[in-house]
Amino acid sequence: MFSGIVEECATVVGIVREQENLHLTLKCSFVDELKIDQSVSHNGVCLTVVSLDNGTYTVTAMKETIERSNLGLLQVGDAVNVERSMVMNGRLDGHIVQGHVDQTAVCTKVEDAEGSWYYTFKYAFDKEMARRGYFTVDKGSVTVNGVSLTVCNPTADTFQVAIIPYTHDNTNFNAISEGSVVNIEFDIIGKYMARMMALSE
Repeated sequence: MFSGIVEECATVVGIVREQENLHLTLKCSFVDELKIDQSVSHNGVCLTVVSLDNGTYTVTAMKETIERSNLGLLQVGDAVNVERSMVMNGRLDGHIVQGHVDQTAVCTKVEDAEGSWYYTFKYAFDKEMARRGYFTVDKGSVTVNGVSLTVCNPTADTFQVAIIPYTHDNTNFNAISEGSVVNIEFDIIGKYMARMMALSE
């Protein structure tokens, strides 16, 4: 489990495709603290460390993960938002993030808010999935590329988030522009509420 508070941006230093799998090798400041079999969020996707070598670590994404996320679009040199799993005796500064990306969204607009920015994202809307909690609500939580954010101005298939300078400068939001594909995870609490309501009908 994660909080959506990104620790830093890791750099992709190697990509290997093996059948339906994608092996990503990355470098970041806390590599020496990692252990094999540890979970790390990558642009919001929970992946397991499978090897450590010379200041880098490698994780593997399987077919379903690649199809639901933007990991298959990564190239060597790209910055990836990373966060280690939560320490359960710490503060939950973001919201409950599972690292189970639901789908991707496309950035349709970036607006200057005089020091901050508003980003608008559009995702494929499915009525049945919405009934199961896959949607956004005003002032609710959403995870974009692993960043815990507050939703504003949601529609059936779009939402906005406000990005302050710190988040812009310390995550890969500074590389997101119109047309960029991002990973989104809808709020797990909304999914549970939708499921409970469906079972009570």
